[in-house]
Amino acid sequence: MKANEVYSKTMKFVWLKLALGGCVIAFSALLALILLGITTLSGNADLFPMMLFVWCILSAACLGIAQHFVGYILKAGHIAVVTSIVTNGKVPENQLAYGKEMVTRRFPTTAAYFAVDRLVAGAVKQINSGLDIVGNLLGKIPGMDSVVSFAQSFVNIALGNVDECCLAYTFYKEDQSAFKSAADGVVIYFQNWKTVLKAALKVTFITFIISGLAWVILMVVTVGILVATGIPGFGAFFISMIITLLTVIVVKSAFMDSYAMVCMVCSYMETAPSTELTFDLYDKLCKLSSKFKNLFQHSQEGTAQI
Repeated sequence: MKANEVYSKTMKFVWLKLALGGCVIAFSALLALILLGITTLSGNADLFPMMLFVWCILSAACLGIAQHFVGYILKAGHIAVVTSIVTNGKVPENQLAYGKEMVTRRFPTTAAYFAVDRLVAGAVKQINSGLDIVGNLLGKIPGMDSVVSFAQSFVNIALGNVDECCLAYTFYKEDQSAFKSAADGVVIYFQNWKTVLKAALKVTFITFIISGLAWVILMVVTVGILVATGIPGFGAFFISMIITLLTVIVVKSAFMDSYAMVCMVCSYMETAPSTELTFDLYDKLCKLSSKFKNLFQHSQEGTAQI
C-alpha cells in the first residue's frame, strides 16, 4: 500500500491531532481577550507589555503540555496503526482502539514510552552527527563551508522522523522487549541510511514549501484583522505573530508532520523486515553514540521487560 493511501486511511489520527491543537489555539485566543480586557478596563496602557508577556508564557506552556503528553501518545498510536497497515496490508477495523491497545501493550506507562522515545531520538541525532553525511560528500570542495553547514542543517531536519521509524519497529517486533526492538530499529536505520535519507529529503522539501506559504498567508490575514479591531500596530504585529506561530505549529503537526511520519515509516518498514542485522554494528554504534549505548544496555538487561 502506497504512503499516500496509508495517510488517507489513517486521517482519524490527523483530525484528533488538529482538534488537540485547536483547543490550544482556542485557549490562547480566549486568554488574549481576557488579558486585553483587563488592560482596557484598567485604563493603564503601560500594562499592555506585561500582559503580552504573560500571554506568551501561558500559551507556550499550554502548547508544550498538549504536544508533549497527549500529542506524543496520539503519535505513538498513529505509528502503531501505520506499521500494522504496512506490514499486514490491511487497516485495523477500529484504528483508535487498536492504536491504544498496541501502545499500552508495548509501553505499560507513559514514562516507559518517553524513556524509549528519548533514548532513540538522542541516539539517532548522535549517529547522524557521527555519519557527517553532507560533510563527507561536499566537505572537500573549496569554498563549500557555508553550503555544507546549511545542507547539514537541512539533513538533520529531514531525518527528524527517523526515531519514529525505529519506534515503528518496536510495534512490529512484539516478541521482544521494546528496548531491544528499538535498538535493533536504530541498527536497521544505520544499515539503510541512504534509502531513508532519500525519502526524508523529498518529504521535508514538500513540508518546507507548504509551511512557508501557510506562514505568510496566515500572518498577513491575522495582522489585517487585529489592526482593523484598533489594536496598536506593534501590538497587532506581535499578537498576530504568536497566533500565526501557534496555528502553523498546530496545522504542521497535524497534517504535514503526520504525512512525513507516514511516508518515512512506509519507506523504512519496506526494508526493515528483510534487513539482516550485522551484529558488529552494535559495538560501533555504542562507540558512536552514548544514547545508543544506554539503549543497548537496557535491551540486554531487559529493563522492565517493555
